[in-house]
Amino acid sequence: MGFFDKLKGEFIDIIDWTDNTNDTILYKFPRYQNEIKMGAKLTVRESQVAVFMNEGVIADIYQPGMYTLTTENMPIMSTLKGWKFGFNSPFKADVFFISTKQFTNQKWGTKNPIMLRDVEFGPIRLRAFGSYAFKVNDAGKFLKEIAGTSSEFTTDEINEQLRNIAVSRGMDALAESKIPVLDLAASTDEVSKIIQDKIRPEFGEIGLDLTKFLIENVSLPPEVETALDKRSSMGIIGNLGAYTQFQAANAMEEAAKNPSGGLMGAGLGAGMGVGMMGQMGNAFQNQQFNGGTGMNTPPPPPITQFFVAVNGTQTGPFNMQQLQAMAVAGQFNRQSLVWKQGMAGWLAAETQAELGSIFSAMPPPIG
Repeated sequence: MGFFDKLKGEFIDIIDWTDNTNDTILYKFPRYQNEIKMGAKLTVRESQVAVFMNEGVIADIYQPGMYTLTTENMPIMSTLKGWKFGFNSPFKADVFFISTKQFTNQKWGTKNPIMLRDVEFGPIRLRAFGSYAFKVNDAGKFLKEIAGTSSEFTTDEINEQLRNIAVSRGMDALAESKIPVLDLAASTDEVSKIIQDKIRPEFGEIGLDLTKFLIENVSLPPEVETALDKRSSMGIIGNLGAYTQFQAANAMEEAAKNPSGGLMGAGLGAGMGVGMMGQMGNAFQNQQFNGGTGMNTPPPPPITQFFVAVNGTQTGPFNMQQLQAMAVAGQFNRQSLVWKQGMAGWLAAETQAELGSIFSAMPPPIG
């Protein structure tokens, strides 16, 4: 091989990049020690731009197309180099291909709960995660601000920075929106748009365009979710008194199917359920205001309650409604021993005038 043939072999005359990955943003053409021949062919494919850099300074940027490198289509490079031989000599330049396609399904999420102030619950901690998409819209700025002289740059190398922007600025935007926590699930599109508008300028500062930002889930701490579940359950139950009566009726119906001992539990359960309903009703009544005058209503008269001896064990106390339910279940009769405050000792139920109405409605024993 002659000397001129050897020199010819060191000249680069075809410059292109075929991207076979899904995550490469920047690729530096491997020039090594070779020089680019004037008249070389440059191919820039769709979703690419080619950036020529000379001695650390960005010279020419080429959009998609095919080019023959001459002084006519390399105006800045020609000025920088100032070749003495009619710009026909080979030249050295770093060539970077930058992908301008969208990089989709990039994940973001809060590593730790974010503290926010909610209009209904006050200070509350939230977690959130989702995805976003971006693309390079200013190749020169991206090369100078982020990639530098890297020979290859992928999404993994910038995702951490972008995720931090998304979380820190995004949660600020969420707090500023003042959307109640309970409405977030129904407002994810609105919140996503608010956050995207908030952080898009910061992406632009490094030559990127945030094309999509999505919130996929917003979650509360487990203990708060448990409390909300209980609150939702109470809302579904609605009328607590009617619900308690319904539960008591179901218990008695189930006990009737199990005569061997279910009636005892049904009677006590029904009575206690009715008693609880009465006590809760009294508590709510004590908080009511009388006719809008701002004065509390007087407390109701004390409820007569009896303890009942069952198999030698003290149970209760039970009010009249509970004792009525126990009598219907066959677990309370005239001979049952009872006691209430003020009595000197345990006596048969039939000796107490207050209990007469319970037994007067009961049929006499058969035979």
